[in-house]
Amino acid sequence: MVNVWVHAETLNGAVSTITLELLAKARELGDVTAFHAGPDADQVAAELGSHGVSRILTTGDLDNGLPGPSLASAVAAKAEEESPTAILLGTTYGGRDVAGRLSVKLDAPVITNIVDLIENDGLTGVEPVFGGTTNVKTKFTGDTPGIFLVRPKSFTAEAAGGGEASVETIQIPDLGSTGSAKITNRFVEESDGPKLDEAAIVISGGRGLGEAENFQMIEDLAGKLGGAAGASRAIVDAGWVPYSYQVGQTGKVVKPDVYIAAGISGATQHMVGMKGSKTIIAINKDPEAPIFSIADLGIVGDVHKVLPALLEAIGD
Repeated sequence: MVNVWVHAETLNGAVSTITLELLAKARELGDVTAFHAGPDADQVAAELGSHGVSRILTTGDLDNGLPGPSLASAVAAKAEEESPTAILLGTTYGGRDVAGRLSVKLDAPVITNIVDLIENDGLTGVEPVFGGTTNVKTKFTGDTPGIFLVRPKSFTAEAAGGGEASVETIQIPDLGSTGSAKITNRFVEESDGPKLDEAAIVISGGRGLGEAENFQMIEDLAGKLGGAAGASRAIVDAGWVPYSYQVGQTGKVVKPDVYIAAGISGATQHMVGMKGSKTIIAINKDPEAPIFSIADLGIVGDVHKVLPALLEAIGD
């Protein structure tokens, strides 16, 4: 049976959404072990167990040491002993950090941008290319564990039932000078509403808004609907909004119940990041805009007229 190790990202006893998504796929493939950095393994053991994890390999409290080098070194040493079939990590800052370090230590390549995994005489990764218009399949042929970086929202997080996972502290090899580095401060992005990649309703604005000041209409609509505001890459690159707002292949992948695209023409890289939404509503004055090809409801009109009317209709 396939032995799958999954990078479990947690914060103060809360398991990240992408970790639960990875576990949903991992338990379909075989036995699941989670690996983890930090002091809260015991706190998350029950939740991880309910999602199919039988064992947690943890570094324990790192006393503000860097989690990437510590976890990668410890997991690489353990992997050389136990030879897992595959190692799954989310495409997050932490996941990419650990994956790159594991690749070096295990002398194994990393397959990135994975949206599905298939068991076919070994695990095969499915990756979208050419802006998501075509999928390719890639499989490892060597003896090292397959390291896969998986895109968020590729799988649906669902608990499967199960007892609390066992917790095993793994030894961290000598890290040399890297081990002396310490985290001195953490920045947590402030947000008044739901997180963009977890919101049930997302309203995104694009260059059709005309100027940065008009993005306030997107923020206002998101606030009234209890949703999150997003943006196309064009206005992020133009400096209208921070990168954290970007939806698309190089931004956040979202799958809300409702996605409203206002003034977004529909570049392929943007549609890759939101085309899995349950209901897509597009507002654009160009009837030939590509966004209409995937929209469930299309409004051909000027966003400067449509959005104010919508805000007025919703009221306070």
